[in-house]
Amino acid sequence: MAEVGTVASAVEGLSIAHPEIIYIDEDGGVDSTDIPNSQETPYKTLLFALSLLPPPTTTFHTRKSKTVVPPAEEPSLEYKPVSPTALKKSKKLHEAAVRKAAKEAAGAAQREKEVAEKAEKERLKLEAAKAFVLKEDASLPVAKSIKIRDSTAHRDTRVKVSGWIHRLRVQAHMIFIVLRDGTGYLQCILEGDLIKTLDALQFIEETTITIYGTIKALPEGKTAPGGHELTADYYTVVGKAPSGDAAIGNIVAPDAEQQIKLDQRHLVLRGEQASGVLKVRAGVLRAFRRAFEDLGLLEVTPPCMVQTQVEGGSTLFEFNYYGEKAYLTQSSQLYLETCLPALGDVFCVQESFRAERSVTRRHLSEYTHIEGELAFISFDDLLSHLEELISRVLGYVLEDPNCKDIIKELNPDFKVPERPFMRMKYEDAIKWLNEHDIKTDEGKDHEFGDDIAEAAERRMTDMINRPIFLTHFPVEIKSFYMKRDESDKRVTESVEHLHLNP
Repeated sequence: MAEVGTVASAVEGLSIAHPEIIYIDEDGGVDSTDIPNSQETPYKTLLFALSLLPPPTTTFHTRKSKTVVPPAEEPSLEYKPVSPTALKKSKKLHEAAVRKAAKEAAGAAQREKEVAEKAEKERLKLEAAKAFVLKEDASLPVAKSIKIRDSTAHRDTRVKVSGWIHRLRVQAHMIFIVLRDGTGYLQCILEGDLIKTLDALQFIEETTITIYGTIKALPEGKTAPGGHELTADYYTVVGKAPSGDAAIGNIVAPDAEQQIKLDQRHLVLRGEQASGVLKVRAGVLRAFRRAFEDLGLLEVTPPCMVQTQVEGGSTLFEFNYYGEKAYLTQSSQLYLETCLPALGDVFCVQESFRAERSVTRRHLSEYTHIEGELAFISFDDLLSHLEELISRVLGYVLEDPNCKDIIKELNPDFKVPERPFMRMKYEDAIKWLNEHDIKTDEGKDHEFGDDIAEAAERRMTDMINRPIFLTHFPVEIKSFYMKRDESDKRVTESVEHLHLNP
């Protein structure tokens, strides 16, 4: 027993004579407890040392080993006790940090509690929804099935509309759905029992649904597609859309890479801009057919599979046609020419194919090719015909109720260009480009015989600010069927239309 007491007294004596010291080097220290603190392995900050809750008897010695140069007579920089002022300041900072951590911990616990309560509430809500059965009110008038485009004509009438959930907004006591059916958009309001079902709790964009209700005009000051909305009284879910990672918003997000959007084109088309472009494209095709018919041309349908080339063998898609060589058509021009003696002026809207390994809007492997052939006209007649055709097509499209609103939204400043269009010969264009210091893609001046690049043509058109018929291209850069100009055998009676930037 006496020996044990002696050891205890010795330890107590050591504690009084040599209080614990914590070393801090503001330059070379490391705030970590992985290695015991010592002069050789100091901490970096006093605040970290205080965070370890050392005994009250602890003292703190500090130094700056790199940024303070010791006097020449000192072989090394020694640790010195922290000043009372610095210690007091650090203790206050430590206490503030402790309070902040306690507050954050309490907040985290509260948030965790709220999340758990919300999850339980959602579980109970889900269980109740599973048991709820929505029934159509048999006392209501029979709903008339309509397309969204017919909504205005069926206001104040009970209707049913089928489509896809385009946009969804869920509130505490109400659900707003913008329904899409390809003919337009219709805002629908669901409330009361309609939002208590399991289907309603699991609504997601692109869900296929049929909604019953009455379409009402909106009061002044409120907006929705068509100026009206459908107050629903019943609905049925035709098909549920994928959720989670497979939801459309996660697959084709607005900031998704271009290749992803191309791979998921079938989903991208459901967006307003992509579908709008397709609707305008359909309107342009209708306008071309209408304009051609107005001008007395007859539509014919040449084949896509041919055994002759038009533009050059290097750009042909070749395939085996029952043991013989055949190609996808590059142009239907030769077929149209064979129709002229029998049918008079003709046109076609046909797919053409070019095996050109270039990624530009001028080089497409497949595109819709609109071609016309007219008999007994001069080159000037052709230019006048093209100007009339282009002006009519643009005018018809801007008058089309299926196109005009989309064009106004996508390109509000677009309008039919003023006539007459500018006529400019290729040789004059070369001079104009050089006079305005517009170089080739290689940085050189343009020369007669150059195939003027798209960028140069674009700059010239923008600067002139008028539609241009660029005519009389050199024989060497045009196809064999282009007629040579009688007054200048170097060039052909050929034309390209340069339109203003849309």
